Amino acid sequence: MSNIYTPQQQRVLLITSLIVIAGFIIYGLSGYISAFLGAGILYVVLRPWFTALAIKRNWNRSLVTSILIVFSVVVIIMPFLTLSLLLIDRIQYYSQHTQDILNLVKKAEELTGYKITSQQNIQTLLRQGGTYASRLLPSLAGSTLDFIVILGLMLFTMYFMFVQQEAFQKGLQKYLPFKRDTQKELGESLKNNVNANVLGQALVSLVQGILTGLTLWIFGVPDSLFWGTVAFFMAFIPVLGTPIIWAPAGLIQLSQGNTAQGVGILVVGAVVIINIDNLLRIMLARRMGDIHPLITLAGIVLGVPIFGILGLVVGPLLLSYFIVLIQVFERENKKQEKEVAVAEGKVESAVEKSKHK
Repeated sequence: MSNIYTPQQQRVLLITSLIVIAGFIIYGLSGYISAFLGAGILYVVLRPWFTALAIKRNWNRSLVTSILIVFSVVVIIMPFLTLSLLLIDRIQYYSQHTQDILNLVKKAEELTGYKITSQQNIQTLLRQGGTYASRLLPSLAGSTLDFIVILGLMLFTMYFMFVQQEAFQKGLQKYLPFKRDTQKELGESLKNNVNANVLGQALVSLVQGILTGLTLWIFGVPDSLFWGTVAFFMAFIPVLGTPIIWAPAGLIQLSQGNTAQGVGILVVGAVVIINIDNLLRIMLARRMGDIHPLITLAGIVLGVPIFGILGLVVGPLLLSYFIVLIQVFERENKKQEKEVAVAEGKVESAVEKSKHK
């Protein structure tokens, strides 16, 4: 019995079916997209080690991958989770005990002579900040089961990305709708973004967080460990960064009559912490991928509301991919225009030859 659909209709229905099924899959896994993004990021970060041990030295792949998974959990995931939980706990505390912040605002207003905003607005902002931080950063308080599933899915995905690395890469090359050169450009962009916004930025943020925490501790600011942790996260944001932490701390010390401490915090922040930031960024940009600060800043604004803390990497990556694809589109258009011009030139020369004959 013959099929009622023509070959063209079958092709259209096949593509439609794939799109519909893919839509259901993406919708069903949308709550766990961070697991796959995290697995991809860790894959790029740890791949040089995997290559050195499993490919060049021929170590057992499963053993090397297991070691890398344990390393990522102990050295990357757990410390980051601890910092996140500490930060969330303190933000939620201040959002519920707004009087401490209001007292500091009053002192700042007395020092500057300007009214910053109403107390009601400050209380609202603090509550909103506590809620936003709870959504942004990974928290066991939200849903322990979801966190375990996301963590397990991320590590499980990363395991097979390493163990079946060749099959994974061949699959990408086969099914991505780009030419081989474009795929290489996208891969290079991914590598540069991960190096710049994960390895490089994490190192810069760690140094700045430690320097900020030490500076506040030396000059007698309470909760210096907490504010150093906040500075670590704030340092991921270009331009703003740690001045959000040490500048108000210095002004508050001045408002309390602690002139030496206040001036000391501001001087160390403006002379040491900012310059260390600029120096490290210049040094690391040459080694870990040079990403323009505007792309990083705009990418963070784009990515964080959508992907949470992973948006610090995914947002700039999306913008970089957009720029790469525009460049590829421009290059392909110019190439096509040249090919058309050459073809037209050949036709015109053939016509001229035929006329002379």
